[in-house]
Amino acid sequence: MTIDQRTRRYKEIRDLSFGEMVDAVIPAAIEAHGDLAGRGAQALDAPSVAFAVGAAGFTLAVSDSKLRLGSRVDDAPVVAELDEAALSRLIQDQQTPMGLAMTSDVHLARGRMDDWISWEPVLRALFDGRPVHDPGAVTLVDAEGGPLDLDTTFRLDDDREEIRHFLTEAGFLHFTGVFEPDEMAAVADDLDRALAAARPDDGASWWATDAGGNDRAVRVLWFNEKSEALASLLNDGRLTWLAALTGDDHRPPTSAEGLIKPLQIARGLSDLPWHKDCGQGHHSYMCNGMTVGISITGADRDSGALGVIPGSHRANTLSATRDRRLDLATRKLETETGDITVHCSDTLHRAYPPTKEQRKVVYTALPLAPLPGDAPPVTRYSRDDRAELTSVEDRIEAADGGQTHLGR
Repeated sequence: MTIDQRTRRYKEIRDLSFGEMVDAVIPAAIEAHGDLAGRGAQALDAPSVAFAVGAAGFTLAVSDSKLRLGSRVDDAPVVAELDEAALSRLIQDQQTPMGLAMTSDVHLARGRMDDWISWEPVLRALFDGRPVHDPGAVTLVDAEGGPLDLDTTFRLDDDREEIRHFLTEAGFLHFTGVFEPDEMAAVADDLDRALAAARPDDGASWWATDAGGNDRAVRVLWFNEKSEALASLLNDGRLTWLAALTGDDHRPPTSAEGLIKPLQIARGLSDLPWHKDCGQGHHSYMCNGMTVGISITGADRDSGALGVIPGSHRANTLSATRDRRLDLATRKLETETGDITVHCSDTLHRAYPPTKEQRKVVYTALPLAPLPGDAPPVTRYSRDDRAELTSVEDRIEAADGGQTHLGR
């Protein structure tokens, strides 16, 4: 029973030249996993894609059920323009197809963003040997082999093996009554002050626009540095025990973000659509870490409960949206003040827009400890990079001429 899906090490990352990628890295991957990737591309109806790198280029296309490398760039229905460094990051899973769009490092000269991002699971099959998800491949069973009760909630004193089994199978957990109302009230007060002090150019907050055209701070980055009440909870045994739950050597949390989910947000990264936390890249280096949500206020169907897709952490599927062909059902986790939710970093989840009242929540991460001998970066994103993610919608739309809209 493990949730560790890592297949690569950070110390192996290097700058690959175009010639090395086309002459050695990609052909070796096709030799090893070309059949697997070809079947995945066919299952997803992923059209042939061309990679235009300056005056050079190549294509990936399926022929006789196998993925093959070609040179006829002009014939591909999808043409992605990017530079050598971006291609190197894509092949090494530092960025996904969507991740490159979010940083303005790819432009689609032909084709739609949906077609471009459909290649993510195929590339994972090609370079990591993980099959693209087939309907029926993921089943959810309890310890006795019967159907898993997805309505199960836990308390801190429940059996650890039962909790671990549920997380391994379903990719999420819901704990009730973890923190006291007065503890959450103190965190809520700190969040209110931090949101009031936020400024659009402060590099420490995300912003969104409501239906009335008002810009609002909706996320405070590194909120634990602004809230003593929260900082103490991150070191509290009621939370830190989760790091040892699966035996995969997760680290206790060290930072957190405070979020408010206002009503009638029209634009911006407030009510995020279906995604995995590795949707921008690094799945093969970091999954599965655990993400913990602390319910400052309750979250029900009217206040924007967290949505999850049970079992999706075990499925090689799209990570920046929900594949309409995915056969796994969605679920809403309705919480009370002081509850916590846990989801694997590779579990599809979303923030449903609140319809009657706003909610407040804190998110923190329990990452996997480095593999022996590995040398991971201190963080995946610098502070500047993390702050700039608030403006990715325009970049994604620009990548394919304004055809794509997040959350559609």
